[in-house]
Amino acid sequence: MPKISDKATTMPASPIRKLVPFAEKAKKEGKKIYHLNIGQPDIETPEVMLNAIKNFPYKIVEYSHSAGIESYRRKLATYYSKFGINVTFEEIMITTGGSEAIEIAMMTCLNEGDEVLIPEPFYANYNGFSKQAGVIVKPVRSFIETGFALPAIEEFEKQITPKTKAIMICNPGNPTGYLYSKQELESLKNLVLKYDLYLFSDEVYREFCYDGKEYISVMHLKGIEQNTILLDSISKRYSACGARIGALICKNKEVMAGALKFAQARLSPPTFGQYAAEAAIDTPKEYFANVKKEYVARRDYVIERLNRMSGVFCPKPSGAFYCIASLPVDNSDNFCQWLLESFNYNNQTVMLAPASGFYSTPGAGEDEVRIAYVLNLDDLKNAMDCLEEALNKYPGSTKSKK
Repeated sequence: MPKISDKATTMPASPIRKLVPFAEKAKKEGKKIYHLNIGQPDIETPEVMLNAIKNFPYKIVEYSHSAGIESYRRKLATYYSKFGINVTFEEIMITTGGSEAIEIAMMTCLNEGDEVLIPEPFYANYNGFSKQAGVIVKPVRSFIETGFALPAIEEFEKQITPKTKAIMICNPGNPTGYLYSKQELESLKNLVLKYDLYLFSDEVYREFCYDGKEYISVMHLKGIEQNTILLDSISKRYSACGARIGALICKNKEVMAGALKFAQARLSPPTFGQYAAEAAIDTPKEYFANVKKEYVARRDYVIERLNRMSGVFCPKPSGAFYCIASLPVDNSDNFCQWLLESFNYNNQTVMLAPASGFYSTPGAGEDEVRIAYVLNLDDLKNAMDCLEEALNKYPGSTKSKK
């Protein structure tokens, strides 16, 4: 029998989804599972977007331009202008989700064997995208004790080699919910200039910044316009994860020309998704105000409950809808599997994402989990009750050892 490729063999499985078989078995046994493991909001998709799909006016679902429907790109440019991001439609390429935007950016800008520096913990699939592109991830560690603030620039410089070609960030952050300050981004800008690097920035959670803190885009940074690539998606802001529409935005014409070649190879992004996304730009401001208010209430409840549990610590995130908590457990992978296989509380349990999958550094995050507070407050209350009870019963608890 022929062997599969080395890339397929070494491609990392998603730590967010690897526990799915255990969850499916638990459901078949009749357990109710509260899914806090994945960023799938329960927020309703805007009506204007759903109506656009229902009222699709054409009799043929055609390919679009490989860079995306021009009317959508033009309208999307007006959306970005409201955030002080001034781009033309030619500087926007529509992609099949934010995932493809990241993949194309890496393949366009980096050669096999090149290195990208990423503050960790980071969105687990960056590892997979890097593997596909033949790029090597060099993690720069941030820590729960500082709320996962940007590591000192000296820590980045320690990792720089002749193969280093890019830095990648997520702002606001997945999985930490950390929101980078202007000062932190300016320090990255200086590093980009010093070593002539690309700066990839995944900014899909810009609508979700809390406590009056300001969203700063890499596109706001002066002097590195040719180095910056903004990566985006409609999945989270419109609760439209299944539409699979993202965007790659860059002022560097050479980058955009190279990216278009990859876009042409996959023909076009989804037509229905683009049509819905163009309509979604007309979503009323009240929608976002209500969604943001809901996420703040969810965040505040979850963080307060977590930090009241014995042996648990969780910094308060300023953006997105995730947090990372350290738990008094011997191994979070084992604990998360145990929750599904061996635990129930009133025939309920909770599904979490082990944080080890969001680190590249061996052994990091072994007592941490990522929690996505994407459920309504009643469900979050039940989920936190389950978690607190589980921590009291888990055989691998470390509470007595502290």
